[in-house]
Amino acid sequence: MPRKPTPPSQQAPTNGGRALRTSRASSGTPEKHFTHFDAGGAAHMVDVGGKSQTRRVARARGRIVMQPATHAMIRDRGASKGDVLGVARIAAIQAAKRTSDLVPLCHPLPLTRVAVDFVLDDEASAVDIEVTAETLGRTGVEMEALTGAAIGLLTVYDMCKAVDRGMRIEAVRLVEKLGGKSGHYEAA
Repeated sequence: MPRKPTPPSQQAPTNGGRALRTSRASSGTPEKHFTHFDAGGAAHMVDVGGKSQTRRVARARGRIVMQPATHAMIRDRGASKGDVLGVARIAAIQAAKRTSDLVPLCHPLPLTRVAVDFVLDDEASAVDIEVTAETLGRTGVEMEALTGAAIGLLTVYDMCKAVDRGMRIEAVRLVEKLGGKSGHYEAA
């Protein structure tokens, strides 16, 4: 059944067409809330039209842990499907470019750069990924960096699952964000 539009008197307050990220609690301190829902609880794409266009950068990391023999195959380029990390790099870049097709309320962004780096951790039998996404735009690129990291790791899994179905993808997270009104964020 179609949802009825929220009457203007019940809509979330806006600021120049932009959804407010905070409201004041009775104590006078800012109260955070989700911006992808209107006052009636319906999902909507946030209006970023009133935001300034600035340089935006985000870095995301993650890890896939595997059996030592699987790790050695990746390190020595001995996988039957070819260069695992080369394919995973292209997959991560492609995923970052297609984030708005995968995450329903993400704005499509013209990315100016996507970089993908891998580190092989022999001691832990793991592969670490770091994806950096950049744009000049009105909204951040956190989701693009996170999507790239997740899909890069899923590609490693896909290429190696024939020899190791017990691989674990771990700790996909945002580690840094620059630009925009909220400023600089760096994970602890």
